[in-house]
Amino acid sequence: MSVPRAVPPGQHLPTYARELVRMHDAVIAGSSSALRPRAVVSRSWSRVLGLGLKPDGVNTRNWLSEAEIDRRRSSSGLREVVPDLRDIVGSLADASQLLLVVTDADGVILWRSGTPAVRCRADRLGFFEGADWTERQVGTNAIGTALAEAAPVELLAGEHFEQGQHPWYCTATPVHDPRTGALLGVIDVSGPALTLHPAIGALVETGRLLAESRLWRYHQERLERLRGALTSGPALVVDDHGWVAASHGVAVGSRIAVPVAGQPIAVPGLGACLPERLGEGWLVRPSSVDRTVTLELDLTGTPQVRLAGGDADWRRTITRRHAEILVLLHRAGRDGLSAEALSAALYGDAEHVVTVRAEVSRLRRLLGALVETRPYRLSSDVRMNILR
Repeated sequence: MSVPRAVPPGQHLPTYARELVRMHDAVIAGSSSALRPRAVVSRSWSRVLGLGLKPDGVNTRNWLSEAEIDRRRSSSGLREVVPDLRDIVGSLADASQLLLVVTDADGVILWRSGTPAVRCRADRLGFFEGADWTERQVGTNAIGTALAEAAPVELLAGEHFEQGQHPWYCTATPVHDPRTGALLGVIDVSGPALTLHPAIGALVETGRLLAESRLWRYHQERLERLRGALTSGPALVVDDHGWVAASHGVAVGSRIAVPVAGQPIAVPGLGACLPERLGEGWLVRPSSVDRTVTLELDLTGTPQVRLAGGDADWRRTITRRHAEILVLLHRAGRDGLSAEALSAALYGDAEHVVTVRAEVSRLRRLLGALVETRPYRLSSDVRMNILR
């Protein structure tokens, strides 16, 4: 999805930026203005005013410790592509007075590149590593608003809620894991308002495409390195996230539950399996001759799923929402449920498809191929009993 431009075609940038500042002051004060906020800006201002933030000056900032920043960087799905982004986007920083910023899915800035002069200006706004740049913390800004809208955003001058941000433009787009669709973070390019160029949006979109394509390539390379490790007999080789690199004697699709050392997992066609560490991945093979998968969903207290039978002792606590999903899939049988039907069953309408997909994705991290997609249903090899 391309980034919508903040400046209409034919507008003189300095003049339009001044008009946006006047519009901000008038609208926030409840006065009339010839220039009205764009829809995305109006929605954001409404959210921010509801949070009680103040438009004059700069609101209180929160930022993380160096240790927490390092922890988030090491666990970020974007850490592998930051050097690539710096090579492509950051190479323009010196000539264009721009900042390249990469956040995590929480809107916390993890990486920042730019000239000392523009970084110094950003520091005065609290626009630095470890800072939370969600709307709830700093008001309307491209990072926080892109997260709230789940879409690319470009803002100029007075479109920012805080007056302290009016001398800036910012252009941001969310980045997703190409394997799962999960949100990984946001790529943002920001700079002095009067340096905004029409090509900035295309630059940010190029950064997103680059990041997602490189992540997919790195994923394929890791799976390729694992493929030569498969042994004979019914077995799988998977990576640390449960993605199948190779299989022998069983067909389970592209992903199983995420392996954890010492914890059995249930795999359709293999039954209970105990993962064994194998280089960068895991060897998964049956722990008994019983290949059936019988699950008990215990709803008598805190919801739990238990793998019944065989030699493995496998029990995991799940959320009540995940328990509801399993009950609905059990009732639906092999016909299964579409995302829209599951949304209607859980929330009373079909408007929560994105939330449903995220919930099922988290459930599949726990149960893997026991829950199938398109449509959502329990695997044909699964027998589930519900205890109430």
